[in-house]
Amino acid sequence: MQPSKVYFSDMRTQLNDPLTAKLKRLIKRAGMEEIDFTDRFVAIKMHFGEPGNLSFLRPNYARVLVDVIRANGGKPFVTDCNTLYPGRRKNALEHLDAAAENGFSPASTGCQTIIADGLKGLDETLVPLSGTTHIKEAKIGQAIMDADIFISLSHFKGHESTGFGGAMKNIGMGSGSRAGKMEQHCDGKPTVIEKYCRACRQCIKQCAHGAISYDDKKIAHIDHERCVGCGRCIGACNFDAIENTGGNSDEVLCEKIAEYSLAVLQNRPNFHVSIVTQVSPNCDCHFENDSPIIPDVGMFASFDPVALDQACADACNKQPVLPNSQLADNLAHCESHHDHFTDSSPRTDWTITLRHAEAIGVGTRQYELITVK
Repeated sequence: MQPSKVYFSDMRTQLNDPLTAKLKRLIKRAGMEEIDFTDRFVAIKMHFGEPGNLSFLRPNYARVLVDVIRANGGKPFVTDCNTLYPGRRKNALEHLDAAAENGFSPASTGCQTIIADGLKGLDETLVPLSGTTHIKEAKIGQAIMDADIFISLSHFKGHESTGFGGAMKNIGMGSGSRAGKMEQHCDGKPTVIEKYCRACRQCIKQCAHGAISYDDKKIAHIDHERCVGCGRCIGACNFDAIENTGGNSDEVLCEKIAEYSLAVLQNRPNFHVSIVTQVSPNCDCHFENDSPIIPDVGMFASFDPVALDQACADACNKQPVLPNSQLADNLAHCESHHDHFTDSSPRTDWTITLRHAEAIGVGTRQYELITVK
């Protein structure tokens, strides 16, 4: 396979040439306008940030993509799917409130915000896969699959389970419906936190397998012999009384992310942008962000998300370690793995996702880096 082209701009600016103008030059040079956007719905998949976290990408970055897409006749919207865990983004109403609180609105992005898997994370498209190891039918947020064109806009940062969160994490995990996220994260079954149960019976209405019943105290219980682990009951509960208790190994999680990415990208035009700034050690799903582990690196764009992630990781690993960071603290007490993301979260191996993605045909880890001034 030939190396994929990855385009790069640093974060330096000059008078009368803001970072947004530089990003616009980058995506144009990288060929985003080669896509026929005319009268096509375009999903721009990004993370709106958990309120309290301040390292998420600002809406200004999305506005650049939106303006270019509109200028080429497209119909863009920014989108994400609901979370599996309790928080400010677990249903569409709270998710939209969180996005607005973090500055996302039609005025700031130039387009509408749509939560792709609906009110409770139950709106999904089943996408068949072949040649994969774990997933035969991915569960993707419906609005993402309804779009004609898929664009990812990712904040490249560390991650406590996958090493880093970049394009592949944003695409694969981020585009999964609640059941899709359950399938990627978990090989166990959900359980009820009895003290939170209000006997509202919303969970039992969503269970298609007769796995939920109520005892004489009107507390829900889940029969794991009947439960298939779809996670729909988690989304149905308004009181956070049902939790995901099982988990895959990180290796399986990483491979499932690659397979979900394949489901999202196959058979339609796609393009990818990653911004490597405020590289926090953990995911933007946290309601806090720790100090960056390395200096800001720059902006990257490519038609190949695998090559894009590899290029971003390589660029990060060339950076010095910032003092007073999780990475610096770890290196002060542990032997170096000569990889910033593994040293920051030592049980992780980010190469698993990219190796598996390459093996199933998502893209290649080989790349040619082209600098755009």
